[in-house]
Amino acid sequence: MTDSQAPLVSQPMRPLDTVEPARFAMPKGACDTHVHVFGPSDRYPCVAHPHYTLPDGNPDHLHALMDRLAFDHWVIVQPSFYGTDNRCLLDALAMAGDAARGVVMIESDLPQAELERYHRLGVRGVRLDLFKRASLPMAEIRAYIDRMAAMVAPLGWHLQFYAPGWIVRDLIDVLATLEIDFVIDHMGYMLEEDGLTATDFDRLLSLMTQARCWLKLSAPYRLAKKRGYEAVADVARAIVRTAPDRAIWGSDWPHIPESGRDTGELLNLLLDWAPDPAVRQQILADNPRRLFGLHQPAAAHGGACE
Repeated sequence: MTDSQAPLVSQPMRPLDTVEPARFAMPKGACDTHVHVFGPSDRYPCVAHPHYTLPDGNPDHLHALMDRLAFDHWVIVQPSFYGTDNRCLLDALAMAGDAARGVVMIESDLPQAELERYHRLGVRGVRLDLFKRASLPMAEIRAYIDRMAAMVAPLGWHLQFYAPGWIVRDLIDVLATLEIDFVIDHMGYMLEEDGLTATDFDRLLSLMTQARCWLKLSAPYRLAKKRGYEAVADVARAIVRTAPDRAIWGSDWPHIPESGRDTGELLNLLLDWAPDPAVRQQILADNPRRLFGLHQPAAAHGGACE
């Protein structure tokens, strides 16, 4: 492996007592819809050439973080680190019980019995890594999407797209015809430096009102790069304004490879992106409950007032 191919070094985890708490009253049933978990390497081997070194993102730390930020639920998303070996995620779901749901990565020949077992454990979606498939002809990508949709539709699952913005743009007409729910990660990942335009983003927004599209308000640092969170604020506000009933929020914890990031600071960006508490209720609680089949907890959390 050359220096240019060397994996990114995962940074130390941010101490929990330095995580900024929510600066608004968290709604009952709040859900972080995008976290990853990692286990010891002797139990869960990684793929042959991972993009980063093993993060210290274990379930115990995750549960403590969710408690600090007053989340009742969270969704564990399969990282590329493990490829289609979902054992770490499934074990974490078993540990969390009904508090968590999962989004797995699978091969197209996974037996139906395994899909049903995943469902019983709390899996509700399949992640499609289109960064990995970005060099394929578009016809092959479309065929892959169709295969995955056909596999998961009988279970009522959704597709989750982890894709560069230019592929999202080129798939908009295809996505508009999908007959199952689908989620696009990281606000669509439409980077100006990749040639994406305001018109492309407007077409993406139209999917939220004309198709079964959900957009995830997650990982603003992946879009902003070094420019600061304000650089993506207009994008986030536009998503919320267009379809508050189809927007969900995810932290992208443990923020690979920058695990020192403040998850609470990211959560509090919602004060700017969605200043209306009723809209935050939709984004953080109502929408994830519908998409992931979550149960409403009996009591509301406390938290800071406006």
